[in-house]
Amino acid sequence: MQDFLFLATIYLAAAVIAVPLAVRLGLGSVLGYLLAGIFIGRVFGLGSETQDLQHFAEFGVVMMLFLIGLELDPRALWGMRHRLLGLGGAQIVLTTVAVMGVAMTLGYVWQTALTIGLVLALSSTAIVLQTLNEKGLMQTAGGRSSFSVLLTQDIAVIPMLAIVPLLAVAAPAAFNEDGSIALTDDHGEAHHAMSLVEGLPAWGVTSVTLAAVVAVILFGRFATHPLFRFVHQARLRELYTAFALLIVVGIALLMALVGLSPALGAFLGGVVLANSEFRHELESDIEPFKGLLLGLFFITVGAGINFAVFLNAPFAILGMTLALMVGKGLILYLLAVAFRLKGRDKWLFTLGLAQAGEFGFVLVSFSLQQQALTPGQGQTLLLVVALSMLLTPLFFIGYEWLSKRLQEHKTEAKADEIDERNEIIIAGIGRFGQVVNRLLQLAGYRATVLDHNLETIHLMRRFGFKGFFGDPTRPDLLHAAGIKTAKILVVAVDDKAAAVRLVRFARRERPDIHIVARAHDRTHTYELYQAGADQIVREMFDSALRAGRYVLENMGLTDFEANEIEHFFFRKDREALRDLAALWDPDVPVAENTAYIERSRELNKELETALVRRFDTADDTADAPAEPDLPDPEDPAFAEPRRQAGE
Repeated sequence: MQDFLFLATIYLAAAVIAVPLAVRLGLGSVLGYLLAGIFIGRVFGLGSETQDLQHFAEFGVVMMLFLIGLELDPRALWGMRHRLLGLGGAQIVLTTVAVMGVAMTLGYVWQTALTIGLVLALSSTAIVLQTLNEKGLMQTAGGRSSFSVLLTQDIAVIPMLAIVPLLAVAAPAAFNEDGSIALTDDHGEAHHAMSLVEGLPAWGVTSVTLAAVVAVILFGRFATHPLFRFVHQARLRELYTAFALLIVVGIALLMALVGLSPALGAFLGGVVLANSEFRHELESDIEPFKGLLLGLFFITVGAGINFAVFLNAPFAILGMTLALMVGKGLILYLLAVAFRLKGRDKWLFTLGLAQAGEFGFVLVSFSLQQQALTPGQGQTLLLVVALSMLLTPLFFIGYEWLSKRLQEHKTEAKADEIDERNEIIIAGIGRFGQVVNRLLQLAGYRATVLDHNLETIHLMRRFGFKGFFGDPTRPDLLHAAGIKTAKILVVAVDDKAAAVRLVRFARRERPDIHIVARAHDRTHTYELYQAGADQIVREMFDSALRAGRYVLENMGLTDFEANEIEHFFFRKDREALRDLAALWDPDVPVAENTAYIERSRELNKELETALVRRFDTADDTADAPAEPDLPDPEDPAFAEPRRQAGE
């Protein structure tokens, strides 16, 4: 028991320390788990003890494929079929064939060469998707193409797991620590797994296997709904989790009994349940187990890496890693050209997917079990996969450098010549600026609209609204739009930093102009306040207030009472915002600003006290006629302090 607790403590502590550090350094959680495993293996020498754990941890892969299946709505897959089969399929086939050809040239038999090609054809879904999301590149053409390839690779893992056993150079067996084959269990007796197809003729094996697949499909289609209802009657949260685990474990067991990959069965079950009303319930129940077991799997992989192999030939392994990334990058570049990706999107696609991926660890582990690879080959492949993932952040840095160079040489569309000047200028015509512009037009006022998105301007013109293309933060464009004579500037650009720069410039150029600015959050409000905006509108604040008022009305308050509370809270929040603005420091994170936090707590208590006192008084004077205590619409809130800051 103590040995188990010691192992559990070491593994959990290493994960809790290494993974957050890796994420903060931009390396991703997968590399964090690998580094934790490497640390365990090198410092505590627990590489051999991880073998039993790894068999348990591999179930995390089964759960991951089940969740991938849940995400793959068949209709969505059909809509992406051209990129999945074309771009993604071509990448897998070309990379596999290229790596296989190189491996055969080096003297490997074709079965081993094909196994190596399958392992190295995959890229890192975890690292690439996380990086694309963090850098806001997912919606670019390069980001969408990368996602299509990664999705194809995730799906391709299923047939790969089915193919690998056919590539074994001998009967599947387990390996001893010295690389010899172990055919007996710990008691010296032959180990026989349960099987529903053992001893059956070929047609019998095929029939039982197809029956198992049909059973999974029928179960997902017809049995899950009544079973979920039955479980729901107990009204115990843990039973939902138990039932979700039972589905995954049961399907995996059935597939194993008929000689198929448990991962294949889990994936099939996930696809069948993708359109189920219980899909989100299943995801939320299984996700924590998947994450923990998959993390444990990567730790065991890291702990099991034999660095003696690397130290024996460090330059050879580094050379193989770089050769893989350069060769894979060349194939990706050619595909990007063939599928008409241009400029930065082409380089994002090329450099972002050039590494090997976490599924490579899965395939290497599975290939070792099936004896499609020798232990030495497996250790070398694990090192190449891990090193390529470690180098991936450098490739993204290279993409950013190239992106800046391409941006510098890019010929931007020429800004429109502004042929009108109005008393109101609207900078930014997204969903926020559009509402402001339409309201002004309804009231009979015209505004000069500026936006740097050419497609948005063209769309406006198609609907009969006039706008001018150009960067609203450019001084020459603002002067052409009439910043020297305008009365009001509405700052509604999406870029937070650009909005602050625009407000600061406008206040410096025109100390008397009235600036209404859109803020993304409270911190952005403080930045705009210091830059010199007169009135600041938090984009979600007013809509959230209205939603809160609807809730109060549906809880039984009258329209008048809910309206009173809404306006009372509005005024108090504005007062608190002005109070806290004096304590906000742009150089100190809010969570570390002690004076800000203490004052915020005091204001929260004062708000609760004021709310109770106000409505207790209102009850006593309910019979007396009174007007609603509305906020003064002319109140500039921060006008004087902002103008002083602007000066």
